[in-house]
Amino acid sequence: MPIFVPYIKVYLSDLEALEKILVAFSDAAWGLPLLILLMGGGFYFMFYSGFLPFRYMGHAINVLRGKYDDPNDPGDINHFEALSSALAATVGMGNISGVAVAIALGGPGVLFWMWVSAFVGMATKFFTCSLAIMYRGRDTNGHIEGGPMYVVVEGLGQKWKPLAMFFAIAGLFGTLPIFQSNQLTQVIREVVLIPNGIATTNPFAWNLGIGLILVTITSLVIFGGIKRIGHVAGKMVPSMVVLYMLAVFYIMAVNYTNIPGAFGLIFEDAFSANAVLGGAVGAIIIAGARRAAFSNEAGIGTASMMHGAAKTDEPIREGLVAMLGPFIDTLVVCTLTGLAIILTGAWQSADGNGVSMTAYAFNSAMPGIGSYVLVLCVLIFAFTSLFSYSYYGTKCFSFLFGAKYKHYYNYFYVCTIIFGAVASITAVLALIDGMYAMMAIPTMVSALLLSPKVKAAAKDYFNRMKTFREEQSENVASDKLKV
Repeated sequence: MPIFVPYIKVYLSDLEALEKILVAFSDAAWGLPLLILLMGGGFYFMFYSGFLPFRYMGHAINVLRGKYDDPNDPGDINHFEALSSALAATVGMGNISGVAVAIALGGPGVLFWMWVSAFVGMATKFFTCSLAIMYRGRDTNGHIEGGPMYVVVEGLGQKWKPLAMFFAIAGLFGTLPIFQSNQLTQVIREVVLIPNGIATTNPFAWNLGIGLILVTITSLVIFGGIKRIGHVAGKMVPSMVVLYMLAVFYIMAVNYTNIPGAFGLIFEDAFSANAVLGGAVGAIIIAGARRAAFSNEAGIGTASMMHGAAKTDEPIREGLVAMLGPFIDTLVVCTLTGLAIILTGAWQSADGNGVSMTAYAFNSAMPGIGSYVLVLCVLIFAFTSLFSYSYYGTKCFSFLFGAKYKHYYNYFYVCTIIFGAVASITAVLALIDGMYAMMAIPTMVSALLLSPKVKAAAKDYFNRMKTFREEQSENVASDKLKV
């Protein structure tokens, strides 16, 4: 063993150097220009559309319920499975660990800016996911595909293909499962194994073992393709959201006297940023937008790839369904996590290393069982994300190298689960954040340039819907007269 010590030290020093490079890259990527592109672009979509997505929430829910489903429409999965699969990726560890990391770094005020990002993100999702259906392309096997890379090529033209390739390259790494496996490994070790006297020594070996188990389970689903992923996600996502909501509602009930103070702290801290991030409000806004983007992916482009697989020939319908994602993901699930952490004082009392902070909050409200309830939620959240993210990566790989080779990406994908299990959360977050920033550039640029197309399509769609309803009303009235 002693002969390996020098090599281990070199390996660890290399990891530390890599971590510093990744952090510097991520911090540079998430500067003011990207904030303007994401947040400013979202506000543009909101006002340019005349708040259209928000005015048709009821219609969006009817589409989601399958009222307008047609099995003969092009695509692979229905509206519900498309949203569930997208939510399986977005409603994941970012909602549990990501919120905790954000509050640890930026204080409770970060949550307010996550809300702002979610509202503008709903408008962004409407535009980007409408375009994903409007400008679907075909892979080298002739199969219909959607996503920002196809929007760029089909909507802007072949001369823009380098921008599409830029997105696909960033997508290969931005959708890796390393954050999910990192946090899932951490919560299993710290909440389940160590308290029961297991895995108290040699953490690297235990993390590696857990990583191998995650690889096995994930492989059973992702090698079945998008239809199996959509089917599994459609079954698991509703139950995981309900379970998590019930758990946090209990925490809120136990700490109900602290609720007004918690909201007051969120709003006050959002504009004062006292004692966090050097007291810089701008830094808190960036932290909120950064974590919201990681959580709901509005403007990043990943969800567009999933919604682009929906069975529909009506782009606006899918855009309306997609806009529900940021609402469920950030305004509901992330808010619940943030309130649990703030109400229990976990943000001041626990370590700021992600899921452990949320576990502290759950356990303080539900002593003895709280952390195990969170483990159950984390297992579902993490696995659904692991399943869905592989689909994003294979689509990027297929675009770059050809559809017949896309299955090779899944072998690379499952191997990186092991890397995530043994790496530090700092390096993992920096890599994912940096690549998300890169993915946002082609997604937002193409959506902004093609936004008039979406507005025109929306006008046409709702005019047709209005005419259809008027004809139905006339027919009903005519039938009554005959009676």
